[in-house]
Order: sequence, then C-alpha cells, then structure tokens
Amino acid sequence: MPNTKPCRKVFTETILELAKTHPEIMVLATDSRGSVTLNEFADTLPEQFIEIGIAEQNMVGVAAGLACGGLKPFACAPACFISARSFEQVKVDLAYSNTNVKLIGISGGVSYGALGTSHHSLQDIAMMRATAGMTVVLPCDNIQTKQLTEALVDYEGPVYVRMGRGAVEDVYSSEVPFIIGKANLITDGQDLTIIATGETVLIAKKAAEKLKSEGISARVIDMHTLKPLDEEIILKAAEETGHIITIEEHYAKGGLGGAVAELLAVNNPTPMRILGIADEQTVTGNSAEVFQHYGLTVDNLCQNARDILA
Repeated sequence: MPNTKPCRKVFTETILELAKTHPEIMVLATDSRGSVTLNEFADTLPEQFIEIGIAEQNMVGVAAGLACGGLKPFACAPACFISARSFEQVKVDLAYSNTNVKLIGISGGVSYGALGTSHHSLQDIAMMRATAGMTVVLPCDNIQTKQLTEALVDYEGPVYVRMGRGAVEDVYSSEVPFIIGKANLITDGQDLTIIATGETVLIAKKAAEKLKSEGISARVIDMHTLKPLDEEIILKAAEETGHIITIEEHYAKGGLGGAVAELLAVNNPTPMRILGIADEQTVTGNSAEVFQHYGLTVDNLCQNARDILA
C-alpha cells in the first residue's frame, strides 16, 4: 500500500510508548486531542496529559513553566494556530528563555485546504526560523516521524515541528541515520539538485526518477531541518551540480527557498528556482488540488528542471 498513515498518528503512537518509560514527558493539547489523535494518550496516561482548551498562548506559557520545573512538555495544536496565535509566547517564553519545549504543529501547510487561508500555515517556517534560538523540523514520512519523535525526547531547547494531516507514502524503505540539523541525501546526481522538505520530499524523489528516464541526473536532498540549516550539503551540491531547485509547502518567500538563497547569495551564487505557494490568499480546495494549482507536482518540478538546465 503506497499510503500508510498520517505522520500525526505516528507521532502520538511513538510519544505514548516513550511516555510510559519517561514520566517526565508531558503532552498538552488545545481542545485538539481529536485533531492530533491524542485520545489514547489521554486515556492511558491522564497524569501526563493536560487539556488547555482553545488557548494556544496559554498552552505555550504552561509548557514553558513545566519545562522550568524539569519536565519535558510536548505542546500540540494545529500548526496554523500554534505558530501564529502564540507567536509572542514562542518568542519570549521559549526562544528568549531557552526553555525545553517541543511545539508539535499538526495539519500544517495546506492540510486544512478546504477551510481556506485562515487555516493554512504558510508563514510558519519563516516566522520560526527567523526567531533566534528556535529549531525547525519537518518530517517527510512515517519512518522519519518516529525517528524524530524519539530524538526530541533528549534534544535540548525549543523546537517547532510541522507535519501534515493526511496519510503519506513513505519516502524511506527503512530507518536511515537521522540527526537534527543534518540533511539526508535521497538520490545522488550531477546535473542539478532538488532540495525539499516535509511532504514535498516525495514529489522531489519521484521527479528525480522521471528525470532519470530522460537522461537527467538529479540530486535530491531531504532538508528535514530548516534550522539549523545543513549549509555544508547545500554548498557542496551547488558546487558539484551548478543548479538548485527548492520545493516546499509554504509561501515561496521566507521558507526553505529563502534559506537556501540567502546562503548561496553570500557564498556561491548559483542558478536557482524556488517552488512554493504564490504571494496571495490561497485558493480553497483539498491538499492535492492546492498543490496542483500552485505547481507543487512532479510534472511541474520536472519542467522547471528542464528549463533551468536549458
């Protein structure tokens, strides 16, 4: 089966098993236990679960307090709300104060496509990576989500994690080394490099396979950590392939493409294209329809690869 389960479900299954042997883990929700799939956690470990209600700002403040008391809080809510409504608390209570809180933003990007722009989280990467002290991670599939969740338990400092809502097809066939801040090379290539994050990694991988059949050798990098950015792998790719394309489920300004462009502009100016959501109020539709509308597809990525090489 190409589609397995949503990353949010893998996160909750994994954090439940970890919490059984780590009593310091606390999970918080904002009337979102259904959306995050936390019902089993709340029923199994009620003493390690806190329901805040629809109050994201309060949740971040409570989580910061728990962290200051030596606990390891995971604050969970829809990405559009946890990133925007509580940004002041994220900036001051987490980043400025360097508290050990993990923010888990679910249904990120355009996962809530049919609900429109108010429920899309397309500025969150830009906001979080511009905040000193924050780590930003976007897992691409179930395997990586499990590895990330396990790594977060012992990773010190505030982290923003964004994952989607729907079932995803695995990018990886088995576990590979996963280190926060160290990108993964999916496929090697010499003609150009495609850098992707989150659920667009699968699109990049499939595009590389299609381009290979046309005689184009595309390198694919899974940039699961947006901050700290793996600068070494980007500069190496620019030097060796000479062309860069980024693709992301985020506004084309300020996200993955912006981070890569900032690095290359200073260190090695390289022909580059940034594929993302246009600077407008996004269209309404399911995730696949929104992706199609903005060209976050295998076919459009392949066409951009042909164009940049031409």
